[in-house]
Amino acid sequence: MNKVQIVVDSTVDLNKEHYEEYGLHVVPLNVNFGEENYRDGVDITPDQVYERVKKDGKLPSTAAISPAILEETIKSFVDKGMDVVFVGIGSKLSTTFQNLNIASADFKDHVFPIDSNSLSTGSGLLALKCAKLRDEGKSAKEIQEEVQPLADKLSVKFVLDRLDYMRKGGRCSTFAAIFGTLLRIHPILKMSEGKLIMSKKVRGPIKLAYNDMVNELKGDMPNVDLDHVMITHAGMNEEDLKYIYDEVAKVVDKSRIMVTRAGCVISSHCGYGCVGILYIKK
Repeated sequence: MNKVQIVVDSTVDLNKEHYEEYGLHVVPLNVNFGEENYRDGVDITPDQVYERVKKDGKLPSTAAISPAILEETIKSFVDKGMDVVFVGIGSKLSTTFQNLNIASADFKDHVFPIDSNSLSTGSGLLALKCAKLRDEGKSAKEIQEEVQPLADKLSVKFVLDRLDYMRKGGRCSTFAAIFGTLLRIHPILKMSEGKLIMSKKVRGPIKLAYNDMVNELKGDMPNVDLDHVMITHAGMNEEDLKYIYDEVAKVVDKSRIMVTRAGCVISSHCGYGCVGILYIKK
């Protein structure tokens, strides 16, 4: 049985130390400001994205990993006698997954893709499961077979602190953004059938929206896989982050909570202050 390398894309939004600890190889998606191209997390950071948006008044575009880059990555591991398990952003959200299938055409017996049908640490949770099974001695095929069904059991929800990125991205009108800001309306987004949709709108202090997500976590207990429960944010003030962490810690042991910072691709679409609670249901 060949050794297994877990390959992820940069949208899985784990922290650098997690990639190193769990032996995950990261391939970055692209962030483009006009003709300027940057690799997510390599050439540019989320805070630099925010500064550029503030300066230019325009959001960057984001682009999938090319088949050529993916093929080069796969070949580097196959040439070492390894099989590759790939986990990244869902196939309905990016062409990265389709490009992987193109890139692996000559390596079909060595590449085992998992469609997360998710984004951010929703995909990251599946990658961590892959790493756990790899360390238990499972083959790449066995890992794929065990982890792919978990994609349907992910709970992925985010609350937006601000609406200006939705407005700049064309996902709501200027009027709606201003009106929503004045009324302190905070949309809660969730993954459903591979797409990110509006779940509800919470009016009032943003902590009410945090509480809403925490209450859903409570409601899902005890049927929550407690290997990891994620709190992932696109940059936020320490007070709010501490609040949501403390609330989650009332439900889940602190040793099971993993706090991560979203990368450039996710941050480019949701903006500063976006935060989510993500986990796998049993």
